[in-house]
Amino acid sequence: MGTTCSLFGDGDLAAGERWVRRIATRITRFDESSELSRLNTAAAWVDISAELEQLLRASLRAFETSGGLVNIAVLPSMLAIGYTRSLAHGPTAPHLDQAHSAPSLPDVLKVACGRARLAPNVRIDLGGIAKGWMADRLAARLGDHVLVNLGGDLYARGEWPVAIAGETYLLRNLGAATSSTRQRLWGDLHHLIDPRTGLPAASLLDEVSVVAETALDAEVLAKTVLISGRAA
Repeated sequence: MGTTCSLFGDGDLAAGERWVRRIATRITRFDESSELSRLNTAAAWVDISAELEQLLRASLRAFETSGGLVNIAVLPSMLAIGYTRSLAHGPTAPHLDQAHSAPSLPDVLKVACGRARLAPNVRIDLGGIAKGWMADRLAARLGDHVLVNLGGDLYARGEWPVAIAGETYLLRNLGAATSSTRQRLWGDLHHLIDPRTGLPAASLLDEVSVVAETALDAEVLAKTVLISGRAA
């Protein structure tokens, strides 16, 4: 997933790690043989796993609830700014003239039972949506007392002290997420794309943390607020 993942608490944590690795392998955009990459290049209806179907449906809901500010169809712009591979290997040369606004997601992504289709020349990156979705589901799989943190998107099942923005909070059966332009930053560029422009978000905010009922809700809210540039 290109980030640090941590599991704490009861349950079979080793099995949890295996689950994270298995799902991440399916949905990575950095492997041409992954399930996501096959969808990105098909431009036709393709069979998909139940997990990818759920993620795509969650992405459509996120688009609607965020007023279009959370849009997984920003991959062409991510490639244009040089985010072509895991940043552990460093960014590549940007080509900002190739960045463009993202299309309306419901117009270019269709999901049916066990199948999905992207419009031609549309590419998606599941990014933070996947981290929040996975954190919620993994916590439910592991038991009643577990803390799942997938790259900053976390879910506390049971009661856990959690550090957020330099303060410690006691979370119980809640999710949390932080969206930031302070990390994954190179030169004047960062990874958080504003789908309205196709360029890194020029926000008045540089970091937003949210606590919500689920990690996925927190992820979507944090990204929406940061890209909009207005505190809720």
